[in-house]
Amino acid sequence: MDRNKLAFVLISFFAIAATQAQVNFKPGLRVGLSLSTISEMHADYRTDFYIGGFGELNLTKHYALQPEINFTRQGSNNVARNFTNPDTQVEKMEYQDLQLDYLSLSLINKFTFGQGFQIQFGPALDFIVHDNLALRKTSRDVSFVTGLAYRMPSGLAFEFRFKKGFLDVLDSDYYTNNYNNDYFFGDYNTNVNFQIGVSYSFDAK
Repeated sequence: MDRNKLAFVLISFFAIAATQAQVNFKPGLRVGLSLSTISEMHADYRTDFYIGGFGELNLTKHYALQPEINFTRQGSNNVARNFTNPDTQVEKMEYQDLQLDYLSLSLINKFTFGQGFQIQFGPALDFIVHDNLALRKTSRDVSFVTGLAYRMPSGLAFEFRFKKGFLDVLDSDYYTNNYNNDYFFGDYNTNVNFQIGVSYSFDAK
């Protein structure tokens, strides 16, 4: 078989396969509670919210690829900073709520089992849209997302996700506290985020 005939057969095969495949696209929204902190410190979780939109591309009965755009309010509360007052040269400690709000682009793999149970995972690229840090190392983050969900026939789903950043986002030399071990900082401070919420897919079948 020459190249032209082989190419024709391959193109015909994939064209027929594409017309037979049950591929559909469903837009949706997601919203919920965000619980976050920054690693290698002893501080309180920041409780806030996330909201976003997605497009669910169902490639098979049990697998979907889901691009997402999410806004997530992250950070950490009651973080101690040890510093010297430049006017009095007196060493002081202050407690701050660190805010890191991100716009995230995610690509989530969704595997569905049984009557609607899902395993979800994929990478995310995060961009800071607001923060109150005096010094930070980067305006971006690279994260990995994993989680579980239960989706009902109506298109409503209940989700639980864990999102872990990989980039050092905090200048620990600025925020470090050398004499209070309850608030000791490490040198590699990454985002840690839990998400508990709901999503809804429009036109769900």
